[in-house]
Amino acid sequence: MLDTLYPDFQVLLVDDEPAWTSSIAVSLESLAGINNIVTCNDSREVASMLEGGTVGVVLLDLTMPHLSGEQLLEAIAERHPEVCTIVLSALDQVETVVRCVKHGAFDYFVKTDDEDRIVAGVLRAVRMQELQRDHRQLASRLSAPQVRHPEAFAEIITKDPAMYAMFSYVEAVAPSPQPLLITGETGVGKELVARAAHRLSGCRGKLVTVNVAGLDDTVFADTLFGHVRGAFTGADQARRGMVEEAAGGTLFLDEIGDLSIPSQVKLLRLLQEGEYFPLGSDLPRRLKARVVVATHHDLAAKEQAGTFRRDLYYRLRTHPVQVPPLRERKGDLALLLDHFLAEAARELGKKKPTAPRELPQLLAVYNFPGNVRELKALAYDAVSRHRDRILSMDSFAKVLLPARDAGAAQAGLHQRRTPFAEFEELPTFSDAAAFLVQEALERAKGNQTLAARLLGISQPALNKRLKQLRG
Repeated sequence: MLDTLYPDFQVLLVDDEPAWTSSIAVSLESLAGINNIVTCNDSREVASMLEGGTVGVVLLDLTMPHLSGEQLLEAIAERHPEVCTIVLSALDQVETVVRCVKHGAFDYFVKTDDEDRIVAGVLRAVRMQELQRDHRQLASRLSAPQVRHPEAFAEIITKDPAMYAMFSYVEAVAPSPQPLLITGETGVGKELVARAAHRLSGCRGKLVTVNVAGLDDTVFADTLFGHVRGAFTGADQARRGMVEEAAGGTLFLDEIGDLSIPSQVKLLRLLQEGEYFPLGSDLPRRLKARVVVATHHDLAAKEQAGTFRRDLYYRLRTHPVQVPPLRERKGDLALLLDHFLAEAARELGKKKPTAPRELPQLLAVYNFPGNVRELKALAYDAVSRHRDRILSMDSFAKVLLPARDAGAAQAGLHQRRTPFAEFEELPTFSDAAAFLVQEALERAKGNQTLAARLLGISQPALNKRLKQLRG
């Protein structure tokens, strides 16, 4: 696979000495992974090279024939203020430095400076440009938050406005090289969001998924970074790590909140320095993948408790995405149910069953602690048991109603002895029954079949009660 260009804008090196531009280009690639480089040895050509809008950073020699570096610096600041310019000079003169900074230079280096220092300065300029581009992209998208590429989210079944707002944000930050942090309860579909972000990223490589839960520090390092031959007993062959497998694509690390502190340190270095060491190797390799992470944990709480590093937490939350739980998007229940019934019927080789009209209402009174994944499991179980044209509600009722009753009973134990504990005068049996029937009908939105199920009685018995109340 061809190496992906980094960054996604060009770094222009301007000097009348071809040997110097070639040398610094090699250093930028080997030390910082910057390989989207163009060179110019005639200062008169710089203006036309900038017109295309593909250049983000310029490394500019100060002393050149035809047009001097200072003249170019002023022209760039005037016509292309979005471009970040770094000045290089053979002279270390305070007056020249001050003059260049006034004219818009991002930084100033002397050619005799340590090479690592110059490369680090270019890398800072690149990262600043990336953040500014992210900010401009987000600002434009938030002013018009429609989803431009809904096909990227085709796997996520929803009509919820909060979900569409999340889609718009993911679409805006997907091309960013900064980490994407996806949080949400178990079963909400965090991996589906990661897949959508990968599709929208423009990365030509593949999506590589690693569940890091339960990995000790050594296995984590070997899984991500790989090892060289002889790195440890039994390492007879070198092995590529998942970071290298994801080169040019996206590395998705799931359950990131379960990482041990030593593994967190390794991940922080990978994100901060953009490099890693395979086990047993002294030669660093560059990170060439976009990193997306996900967790069901509250990382802010873990950071406060001291079980998650603060510096890693702030590094990861550059682009945070919170996936809402299913109980906050009840309007999606009917859509999801229909989708999973069709999917289950197709996979099980059955005709898609018709769901009873009262089933979505039964689902609506349940909180779904397992979220979308739990609803999918219920639908598959119901289809596997299905025999008649109309889908039976029994398999749903066995799970949803006992869970509701158990939850209510548990809440009651914590809050008060009985529902009538605070009453000054106890209601009669007839009044209590009337209150229960009224509440059940309200929760069932007038559906008598569902109300009867909620009360644990038959529909004829409920009809009898209603007649007594009306009489």
